[in-house]
Amino acid sequence: MAGDIIIAPSILSADFAKLGEEVRAIDKAGCDWVHIDVMDGHFVPNITIGPDVVKALRPHSDKVFDVHLMIAPCDPYIEAFANAGSDIITVHAEAGPHLDRSLQHIRSFGKKAGVSLTPSTPETAIEYVLDKVDLILVMTVNPGFGGQAFIPEQLPKIRTIREMIGARPIHLEVDGGINAETAPLVAEAGADVIVAGSAVFKGGAYAQNIAAIRDAAMRARAAA
Repeated sequence: MAGDIIIAPSILSADFAKLGEEVRAIDKAGCDWVHIDVMDGHFVPNITIGPDVVKALRPHSDKVFDVHLMIAPCDPYIEAFANAGSDIITVHAEAGPHLDRSLQHIRSFGKKAGVSLTPSTPETAIEYVLDKVDLILVMTVNPGFGGQAFIPEQLPKIRTIREMIGARPIHLEVDGGINAETAPLVAEAGADVIVAGSAVFKGGAYAQNIAAIRDAAMRARAAA
């Protein structure tokens, strides 16, 4: 499988009292993307940040802002997140009845469109929108909170989606319980974008943590 592993630290695990400083720190530490988890207390049982925070963070890094909308409905907020400086906007297949429309809406603002699946949602839910997505995000925990344990039963889904993607220029991203031990599992299964929160921010050793996850994943990719 061609291509490098992309590491996208989730700022859900950052110190919210100094988010700008934390974004600058992971940028300097070698992250590829900045993963921003948006939760509404309705679609998932937690509330995090909105478009104004994304806008405030935008000047702190030139890296790709990978914005994951765990909100329902999502369509009324897509424009605000696009205008705030998001580069990729990912919506959940489960968040509304018109996924195709949501993806087209994202692209209408010149942004890359992503679709995410919770652990209980089968890959068939995205079968008919593959030509409208730039990224597919497989959740390997139930969305809502950081620090959860990796759900290994999602590995067959990752492999199947990699096969579904075929030659399409679509990133396959995985989020949930990822660290230097689980990153090789998802990389071997076909993921090329790895989201990690707690495993990046633990101990303040951001550069070492990012490097450890990347190296572990790349070794598994090479052996696959």
